[in-house]
Amino acid sequence: MPGKTILTKADLAINGADPAFAEPLHVGRPNIGSREDFLERVNSILDSRWLSNNGPVVQEFEKQVAAYLGVKHCIAMCNGTVALEIAIRALGLTGEVIVPAYTFIATAHALHWQGITPVFADIDPDTHNLDPGAVRRMITPRTSGIIGVHLWGRGAPVDELQEIADEHGLKLMFDAAHAFGCSYKGQSIGRFGACEVFSFHATKFFNTFEGGAITTDDDALAETMRLMRNFGFQGYDNVIHPGTNGKMVEICAAMGLTNLAHLAAVIDANRRNYRAYADVLAGLPGIRLLPYDGVERNNFQYVIVEIGQDCLVDRDEIVAALHAENILARKYFWPGCHKMKPYRELFPHAGLVLGQTNAVAARVVVLPTGSMLHEDEVATIGSVFRVLAASA
Repeated sequence: MPGKTILTKADLAINGADPAFAEPLHVGRPNIGSREDFLERVNSILDSRWLSNNGPVVQEFEKQVAAYLGVKHCIAMCNGTVALEIAIRALGLTGEVIVPAYTFIATAHALHWQGITPVFADIDPDTHNLDPGAVRRMITPRTSGIIGVHLWGRGAPVDELQEIADEHGLKLMFDAAHAFGCSYKGQSIGRFGACEVFSFHATKFFNTFEGGAITTDDDALAETMRLMRNFGFQGYDNVIHPGTNGKMVEICAAMGLTNLAHLAAVIDANRRNYRAYADVLAGLPGIRLLPYDGVERNNFQYVIVEIGQDCLVDRDEIVAALHAENILARKYFWPGCHKMKPYRELFPHAGLVLGQTNAVAARVVVLPTGSMLHEDEVATIGSVFRVLAASA
């Protein structure tokens, strides 16, 4: 890129032969609320010998999550991807469904896996969420629904997407994998569209080891999804609906209950880290920390940095320098779903209508955070950025 300083391999190790951190700092390092509380729940599970099949711990987990989100139904699942697949099938989506290309690949896969075409719409460069105008442009007679994504925990344009869905007779659901504990216009995310899908994977700030859930206020839809996650069984020997095995197991629910009890402390740690990053990155040319809306509830799960054109160091060089210091920053969601092999082959010209998606994917870096990261470590990460800026 013209005007940029090209760093050599020797330049990338800021501290010479020794990286800044002896142990790698990961994006999505798991949070564990309380080992003691968790093990107490595990012992109770082992004593009961009820390990799966909608046990009492899963039922309590669903009850507490529903109460926390202010929604009628929480249907716990084995993971977020299966939850997406079940929600899509329960809503009867067919043909084409509009989604962002700037999201984790599971959002697209959950459609494609079921013979539904994901149609990629462009995003708002300021929020990284779906652009309602772009969604309108991608509607065809084959469109049956829209999946909005609350990227980075920042609410998607719910009202505009619902208006489009109502106008065209489309189903609307949301991938809320990033947005547990967040709000949109003062209401908890989890209550919008026909349903919302959460991921509780180990890398999420709120985790159940592995897991997910669907939330909805629709009684009939909730009942259908409960049938679908357990092979369609109603009772012991009566299958009344096609289904699969999407059940959450008891030990995962135990982890969820433990982490739910300590959720506020994790959010506080994330908030402190975010503010520390804001301080150490302030004033660096071409470095923008994506802001959170101070009016809304945020989980601060992701620390998103955009590397602008006026930065004198290339984004990929910054990532390489951070990796050389054992700071395992990520280029989410590079290069975009539309450029991954399955969809690149299906839609070779998708990039022509995804200009903002391409631009955002080329400038984003996600930095480590979480309860295991401390402010002095954030300061060290900031110093890597400052050394890079000074060397340019």
